[in-house]
Parts: sequence; structure tokens; C-alpha cells
Amino acid sequence: MAAATNEQGGMVLGGSNTQEQLGPRVEGTVYDNASGTFEVRRVVTDLAEARRILRRQSARFAVLIRDLHAGTEHYTGAVWTGSDRVLKAVA
Repeated sequence: MAAATNEQGGMVLGGSNTQEQLGPRVEGTVYDNASGTFEVRRVVTDLAEARRILRRQSARFAVLIRDLHAGTEHYTGAVWTGSDRVLKAVA
């Protein structure tokens, strides 16, 4: 299987499986990357709902995240990459 990259050019961990692309992001998880530090508020895996939220027909999921520095919330469809790291895991 060829390596995939995300929109920022980072290498994607895992394959095309939605769960692999989500990585460890579940509600309550806190993670950071080059863009900031985020708390996962909601994970949407229903294809129709994710595509509606992100307004992108290729969307496989949507993750509502809260930027912990700015205090703002927004949805992302970015896949989990090698540059993402979990700061607080949720059981």
C-alpha cells in the first residue's frame, strides 16, 4: 500500500480505514500538532452527516474540536498523522 499524505503534507498513519484515519480521537481526548492544542468534543462517522458538516463529498468523518488556546470550536476532517500527539487520553 502506498503512503498517503494529509492536506498539510504530513504522512498519514494507517490506511484508508476510517478508524485508522481518526486515530485515538474520541470525545474528551486532548491532542496537539503544529496547528495548536485541541480537545475533541464530538466525532461524526456517519458519511452523510460528515459530508454535510464539512461540505465535502469525500469526507469520511468529521471531528468537532475546541482550540484550547483560542477557545473556538470548529469541525475538521484531517486524518491522524505522525505529527499529532495525544496529551490526555480518555478511557
